[in-house]
Amino acid sequence: MNLQPWHWVIIGLLLITVELFLPSFAALWFGVAALLTALLAWLLPVGLIMQVVIWLVLSIIACVLWFALIQPKIKTRTKAGLGGAVIIGESGMIVSAITPEGLGVVRFAVPKVGADQWRCRSDDGQPIAVGERVVVTAVMGNELVVAKK
Repeated sequence: MNLQPWHWVIIGLLLITVELFLPSFAALWFGVAALLTALLAWLLPVGLIMQVVIWLVLSIIACVLWFALIQPKIKTRTKAGLGGAVIIGESGMIVSAITPEGLGVVRFAVPKVGADQWRCRSDDGQPIAVGERVVVTAVMGNELVVAKK
């Protein structure tokens, strides 16, 4: 039995499609390796065992390159799971006005500690209007203490 290059193309496309349902990026690299194997099988007449060996070697190289070189450079933009102190100093915009006797809501462009909107109060008890830019000065339980920027 000899696999034709179009067989490898089908295998590669199926593996890349499977990646749509998996969060790991592993099937993607096996699919890319299958597409490269299809290219090599089209250029060079090689047998089934050699095609499988080429696919395995290319898969290993692609996975090693991904996990060793590329993935560590991708940084998560949220700080979910970290202590509340990491949010101090971050700036956001008031989306629900802070009144002297109540709480308001601040929104961040990028989620902070797992949420992009937080209940907040003014650090000096003064009202802050909607649209004002604020900086987080402290964390009190599930609420932020903010000051005008």
